[in-house]
Amino acid sequence: MTDSVSATTPNASQTPSSARAAAAAEAGQYVRKGFGLKAEVQDTLAADYTGRLVDLLRERDFSLTVGDTTVRLAREFGFCYGVERAVDYAYQTRQKFPDRRIFLAGEIIHNPHVNVKLQTMGITFLDSKGTGFDYSPVEPNDVVLLPAFGVTIHDFETLRALGCVIVDTTCGSVLNVWKRVEAYARDGFTALIHGKYYHEETRATASQVEKYPGGTYLVVRDMDEAELVMRYIEASQGKQTSEPALTREQFLERFAKQAPAHFDPDLHLVRIGVANQTTMLARESLAIAHAVGEAMERAYGAEHRAAHFRSFDTICSATQERQDAVVEMLKEPLDVMVVVGGYNSSNTISLAALCAEQVKTYHISDPDEVDVATNTARFRTIGPHGELVTSTEWMPTGSPLRIGITAGASTPNNKIGEAIARVFAIRGIEAETLV
Repeated sequence: MTDSVSATTPNASQTPSSARAAAAAEAGQYVRKGFGLKAEVQDTLAADYTGRLVDLLRERDFSLTVGDTTVRLAREFGFCYGVERAVDYAYQTRQKFPDRRIFLAGEIIHNPHVNVKLQTMGITFLDSKGTGFDYSPVEPNDVVLLPAFGVTIHDFETLRALGCVIVDTTCGSVLNVWKRVEAYARDGFTALIHGKYYHEETRATASQVEKYPGGTYLVVRDMDEAELVMRYIEASQGKQTSEPALTREQFLERFAKQAPAHFDPDLHLVRIGVANQTTMLARESLAIAHAVGEAMERAYGAEHRAAHFRSFDTICSATQERQDAVVEMLKEPLDVMVVVGGYNSSNTISLAALCAEQVKTYHISDPDEVDVATNTARFRTIGPHGELVTSTEWMPTGSPLRIGITAGASTPNNKIGEAIARVFAIRGIEAETLV
């Protein structure tokens, strides 16, 4: 197969997954480096996702003032390299196989506009059953795209057994986390993962422990859940805690969906390695890692912590850069902040939460959520359990007005540009006058 991953003969130094991937590549099933068709799809990609207004703001130091309205764009926003690569490979796959059925395991990224576009190209999205995708429609002559989040080991093995062509768009930053989690399992550590247990990336990451017998993990959503883990660790060694610790039975019930069936807190919280979903709020991931390490030391002592606790910052660089850019922009006076990105996009939710600490913030999935004529917007409320609400007069009508804009790593520039245009339109400024 053209430009497939170079096949290598599996050896003892390879992990079980890399050996399987090498075998699949050797059989012409597995593609990770594209098909060498980037030039052929480049114009189509540009037409679908380029934004003129975004380019204009870049040229003007990320700021545009018309009359009494100023829009500031964060210096880092929108598509990251991993997302660009995933979308590019999806387009290349359609170009390479114009007559074959192409399936996608879930969503390529968490952006509704991009996913709808892929569906119009004849790519069929496979449904998730909660524990995995339904691959029953897939036949050996078909092609299956793996999303930027990756898939679980079980999903990969299922596809390999089907004999179809697998095009893997898993982000390199996600693969780096997998290596950490795999190393934890190999060395007998429990992977404590800061993430959302139901998220595709976290499910795929957690599955990496299955490469080693007895490998295990525990997913914590936030510092509050991490506190429950820390209190249990300290109480297990007879230490006093600020609040009562959960009993073993309570702990297992509380984290039933966030750990494998064989997880035992009395056994598996003695050696811990911290990792995280790449799109979480970076400072919270770092704070959780630090706090858990301190709890291990309080429970067991410094020597035990040094030998039995590990932590690595596995937030992806693009996520970090977008969060840093927002922090920098929020040093300026802003009246309102608009964050554009899918409602199920973890990195977008993190950006919105960060912005909301400083200024009134609206998280919209798409510019179409904004009705210019009525100054009405549909948006997701801020927080881990945000709800979709509709509000009239959401954009202040006072004068002058400074509006900040940013977007998640899966939001294309054309949608960011459309959001900017609608914000100006609400203020009575037509897009044509801007460009």
